Amino acid sequence: MDAFRDGHHEFENAHLESFEGSDPYDLFNVWTEEAVSNEELEPNAFVLSTVSQDGQPSSRIVYLKDNIDGKLVLYTNYSSLKGGEIAENSQVSMLFFWPKSSRQIRVQGICSKVPSDISDAYFASRPRGSKIGAWASYQSELLSSREELDKRVKEFEAKFPNEVPRPEYWGGYWIEPTLFEFWQGRPSRLHDRIVFKKEDSNWKIERLNP
Repeated sequence: MDAFRDGHHEFENAHLESFEGSDPYDLFNVWTEEAVSNEELEPNAFVLSTVSQDGQPSSRIVYLKDNIDGKLVLYTNYSSLKGGEIAENSQVSMLFFWPKSSRQIRVQGICSKVPSDISDAYFASRPRGSKIGAWASYQSELLSSREELDKRVKEFEAKFPNEVPRPEYWGGYWIEPTLFEFWQGRPSRLHDRIVFKKEDSNWKIERLNP
């Protein structure tokens, strides 16, 4: 299977040289849209990897919620393990994997908090239960029992019978990519790997061995 075989976009049967000056977001958008149309399981899910101050990496599944001016957005608790590690080291890695399509996209970039008005707007769009959960879960902290968490849920449901405000410790991050690697599986493990590296305001394009 060719990495860019799909005839409805410009990357069909393309060689590395033809990517010179191209924008990786074009291919990123095509692949994410095709992941949806191919009914991939959780097409917007990705592995977010952060690194602690002492160099220990941590990874978890999160969800891509938006693309704002080329910055890839997720939402979480700023007091979580990932939030603490991002505060210490803003360099992160993202990995999307779509097994039906035999595709991966690896992204490296710089992570920072989105403006508060963006977090406010997204939080307002969430279901009530998710809003209450953001208050009740002291994410990544020790929990004595499930009953303790259920008790806090009831307390916050009583505290906010109508509108639920956004906690200051909960909001969005956006990741500004510095590298994209597009991986397309092919027979005999002779996969296609195309890398876009950010150099100033331009993208350098390279093909890697499988």
